[in-house]
Order: sequence, then structure tokens, then C-alpha cells
Amino acid sequence: MADPYLWLLVASALLSAVSQVLLKCGANRAYKHPVFEYVNPWVISGYGLLMITTVLTLAAFTHVEFKNAPVIEALGYVFVLVLSRMILGEKFTKRKLLGNALILAGIAVFYL
Repeated sequence: MADPYLWLLVASALLSAVSQVLLKCGANRAYKHPVFEYVNPWVISGYGLLMITTVLTLAAFTHVEFKNAPVIEALGYVFVLVLSRMILGEKFTKRKLLGNALILAGIAVFYL
């Protein structure tokens, strides 16, 4: 996986995971007015990162075959698991660990 454009897809998956965690951080807060549930730094940052992710993915697709996209995007589940633990303090469960192990095994099989 030495192709820099594949790494661009990996960066896109990571940024997408970060944006999901940011959105959850915003959703976990209480706001004085319902409008602030949608217009706050967490939500704006999360959706801003999703736009950047879209641009990165489109740039990567100029040189990467489309068959790689679902495989690399599946890394997003692994990134979300790790970021949720680090930032939100969510617990690892056996089910989450098994699911992510299967994702990583599938990615390994695809690229070997």
C-alpha cells in the first residue's frame, strides 16, 4: 500500500471518524435554545471536516481504482472505535473488538 493516493483515502477515513466524534460531542451537550443544537462549534467543525473528506476522497479517486474505496472506508469503523475510547471514554466491548478484528482481517485478506 505504498501508493500515496491510497494513503489519501486512509486520511479521508480518519477525518471522517474525527468528524463523527465531533458531532457526537456536540450531541452530548445541553443547549439553551434548539437552534444551538445545530449551530455550535462541534457541529460546524464536524460538517466542515466532512466536506474536506469529500474533497480528499475525490482527489484520491483520480488515481485509485474504485474497488479500493469500500475496503479503505471500512477503516473508519476502527478509527471511530479508537477515537470514541480516547475522546469520549466509551468502553471496548467484546462485540466491538470482534467486529473490528473482522474488519481488519478483511482488509488484510483483500490486500494480500
